[in-house]
Amino acid sequence: MESKTLTCICCPMGCQITVETNGSEIINLTGNTCKRGDTYARREITSPSRTVTSTVRVTGGTLPAVSVKTRSDIPKDKIFECIRCLKDVSVKAPVHIGEVILSNAAGTGVDIIATKNVEAQK
Repeated sequence: MESKTLTCICCPMGCQITVETNGSEIINLTGNTCKRGDTYARREITSPSRTVTSTVRVTGGTLPAVSVKTRSDIPKDKIFECIRCLKDVSVKAPVHIGEVILSNAAGTGVDIIATKNVEAQK
């Protein structure tokens, strides 16, 4: 049996959750003070995922880059591949919040979207 302690990130409580596993099976989970902690810990142990944030170059814009993020979480093991996909991406101004910058990032089925407006230079 293996034991792992996680700090829950679902609310400001920051509960220390201990998860005991036997292989891929969760045997016991303690330390959470709410249902969100239980859900978070189970997901983190069985299928960890993260939102990726970065920037992408903008040509012809009032700013040289635009902030971007994944529309939803992606598998944790795809983070670096996702960032590598953004390395050579450049978009033309104007850019609008929510605009898809890169579809299906790293084969995850999740789009990268703009999180800021960048106007075209006048």
